[in-house]
Amino acid sequence: MLGLFRDTHSAAMTTIVGINAYHGDSSSCIVRDGKLVAAVEEERFRRIKHWAGFPAASIRYCLDEAGITLSQVDHVAVNRDPRSNWGPRLKFMVAKRPSLAKIAARLKNRLDARGIEDELREAFPGERLQAKIHDVQHHRAHLASAAFVSPFTNCVAVSVDQFGDFASAAWGLCRGARVEVEDSVYFPHSLGTFYSALTQFLGFPHYGDEYKLMGLAPYGKPTRMDDMRKILRTSDDGKFELDLRYFRHHTDKIYFQWDGGPPKVEDLFSPQLVQLLGPRRNKGEPLTDEHRNLAHSVQARYEEALFNLLGALHRKYAVDDLALAGGCAMNSVANGKIYLHTPFRRAYVQSAAGDAGGALGAAFAVWYDLHGGPRRFEMRDAYWGPGYDDDAIDDVLSEHEAQLSDAGCKVEHLEGEAELCLRTARAVAEGKVVGWFQGRMEWGPRALGNRSIVCDPRRADMKDILNAKIKRRESFRPFAPSVLREHVAEWFEQDDEVPFMMKVFQIDADKRAQVPAVTHADGSGRLQSVRKDVSPLYHRLISAFFELTGVPMVLNTSFNENEPVVCNPREALQCFLRTKMDVLCLGSRFITREG
Repeated sequence: MLGLFRDTHSAAMTTIVGINAYHGDSSSCIVRDGKLVAAVEEERFRRIKHWAGFPAASIRYCLDEAGITLSQVDHVAVNRDPRSNWGPRLKFMVAKRPSLAKIAARLKNRLDARGIEDELREAFPGERLQAKIHDVQHHRAHLASAAFVSPFTNCVAVSVDQFGDFASAAWGLCRGARVEVEDSVYFPHSLGTFYSALTQFLGFPHYGDEYKLMGLAPYGKPTRMDDMRKILRTSDDGKFELDLRYFRHHTDKIYFQWDGGPPKVEDLFSPQLVQLLGPRRNKGEPLTDEHRNLAHSVQARYEEALFNLLGALHRKYAVDDLALAGGCAMNSVANGKIYLHTPFRRAYVQSAAGDAGGALGAAFAVWYDLHGGPRRFEMRDAYWGPGYDDDAIDDVLSEHEAQLSDAGCKVEHLEGEAELCLRTARAVAEGKVVGWFQGRMEWGPRALGNRSIVCDPRRADMKDILNAKIKRRESFRPFAPSVLREHVAEWFEQDDEVPFMMKVFQIDADKRAQVPAVTHADGSGRLQSVRKDVSPLYHRLISAFFELTGVPMVLNTSFNENEPVVCNPREALQCFLRTKMDVLCLGSRFITREG
């Protein structure tokens, strides 16, 4: 049952629908009177990772959660503006003379964006569209998506990704309720393209595979830094350039698929890159030390370039707070080193930092353009998706009664949070794999305690257990710890608020042996700090585990099996039944396999 958290729409309120369309991770959100009501990615409904296209199902959910129809929406904000950056576009076309096929493909892509009104009318037949449509430049939407929901009144806002509206990076100073792009790095130069091309080269060809390179990097050494510095150059003003001999995105017609399915991108690197680095690794080939060393070198060079940019911006603005967005802001390893390698003292990365977050940024940018300050909302948690009550859960369990019986499952209805958390903590401490389905679904790619699988971080074999029972993923990829906020300083070398699992810090050297399942090869862990006042039920679960074991954390990974994170109780139950998960907590329903 959706709509558990609605309030009544008033004619005096301003309602804005934010949309990310025609990029990966299509998404939508609703902002009402400067406050977020709902936000969700289209993949959660379509069940295709990174789904790209028009987010009709996401918009429908957001409207339902807000308790309104499309005709009651005042404004629609889209995170792209085909009219922006025409000066750099024309300069590039004159200098590079790209093929007519490439120009035609880009013009078609821009024309698609002008069909938002038609898409809305087709998705919502019979409803009057009265909203004004606003195009928000791609990187301005990214800047707004971080700065306007951060805890900072004034901050340096930075967006770094592959490309959007002909730019790959942009920055400016957020002053209260105003943020504008003050400078950019334009096509064809891109930190995101550098990282993506090398990800493809290392045999990870799918859209979004960059996190695999990041996970592989700690196993290698920086033996290819000279080559990396040839490929990617930096300058004292913080900007960066690709050596374009090693890339083909600026000369060839690269096939991109963004409309109605999983995103697909052809190889971005040229044959000259193969000449420089040696043979590419094909998907599925064994990983060698050369591959590990190359991954380490790519990550290290990316960090050099990012920190060079951030250092230059700190010198320019002399502000200690940073709001970071764009696809590259998903690089949690680099994010965790910002305090070590730049003068910034606080850094905020919201839970959907990539293109999905552009919907959020577009909506908030339009809100503050229309109404000005003061700021009205700070994103402290990520729980903005669908939620389901026990009645909805019981309906699903009733539908699957025969399957549960055939699988030898026992269903218990537990009374109160204390019993639920204690029973779950005991199961985790016994080494069991537990599906934890509670409250509203997370916004962004990370499971943060509402659509999670939780396990014992003390078990050295837990990675193998999870891969065998559930995940079936590359053995080098790490699992993350969810840690009670009040104990972060005892277990990590840095003490920081990390509610969205967007920073990797070093685990205290004396503590690593106690939690091998969440300690990566270099002694680090991708931290999620859990506050009692923000995530009370999840905090209570971890506290119960702490009381049993003396360890104030659990291993947390997303509740899924090679699919988007489960959204509703039916998907959670089906994932439980088809895998070897030991326990499933669906709200207050505690499901175990007997025998």
